[in-house]
Amino acid sequence: MANLKEVRNRITSVSSTQQITKAMKMVSAAKLKRATNAIVQLRPYANKLKELLANLSASLEDGSSPYLQEREPVRVLVVVVTSNRGLAGAFNANAIKTANNLIAEKYTKQLQAGNVSIVAIGKKSQEYYQRRKYNVIGNNNDLYLDLNFENTSKITESIMEGFVNGKFDRVELVYNHFRNAAVQFLIAEQLLPVPKPDKKEKEEVKTANVDYILEPSQEEIVEQLIPKNIKIQLYRAVLDSNASEHGARMTAMDKATENAGDLLKALKLSYNQARQAAITTELTEIVSGAAALSGQ
Repeated sequence: MANLKEVRNRITSVSSTQQITKAMKMVSAAKLKRATNAIVQLRPYANKLKELLANLSASLEDGSSPYLQEREPVRVLVVVVTSNRGLAGAFNANAIKTANNLIAEKYTKQLQAGNVSIVAIGKKSQEYYQRRKYNVIGNNNDLYLDLNFENTSKITESIMEGFVNGKFDRVELVYNHFRNAAVQFLIAEQLLPVPKPDKKEKEEVKTANVDYILEPSQEEIVEQLIPKNIKIQLYRAVLDSNASEHGARMTAMDKATENAGDLLKALKLSYNQARQAAITTELTEIVSGAAALSGQ
């Protein structure tokens, strides 16, 4: 009977866990819809702004904007976008692993010299890098409580100011790019200085042959567009990561619910077998006792 009680308790525990994972999946699905709408609406604007800037800045010199100036990357800042909560599979671990690989491959000397700093967006990356004694700048864990362009821009402005003042020579951005609920992939890209259009992009600009009417001048427009573009690109990365988080959590909770169901089936089978064995034992004892009495 002790075995029966133990199995029954496990069934109750697993059943409760299954109900919780179902509820968490439903919550993540609702949040995913809102997050997906936000990133889908922003992407065309962000892409067009980037394309327009590439068209205008292709002919500009490095000195035309402080955000275009290439310097030897002596001091590096890595912006790592994760979430505040876990239970999302390998979502956070993969983002941190990608950032670590980036640092190891490109900035080993800077890391050894103590010249690699981290801006963590999300509690998971904040805690990870603080535990490992990295130079973590600021605390941005509250951003997800009110995720909007204005609040994200405050983080971007502080990064841009640090770059212009020479605190950082290069800024790298690592985040999860959202494709759909089941698929997210890691992106590591340079945020500052703003990358110049590569050969392929320049050819596309020439092929497009778009003739913009510029007022007041190309230089002044680019001067305004570059900071705006930097803010938009970081905001897009955070929105991408936010949607990816809910997609990853929904997928993880769906899998957890499925695994709990499989475990419940196995436990119920074990319970029924144990119950049958107990009944058989009791019947055997009763028959044996009756036989013993009749023999007297």
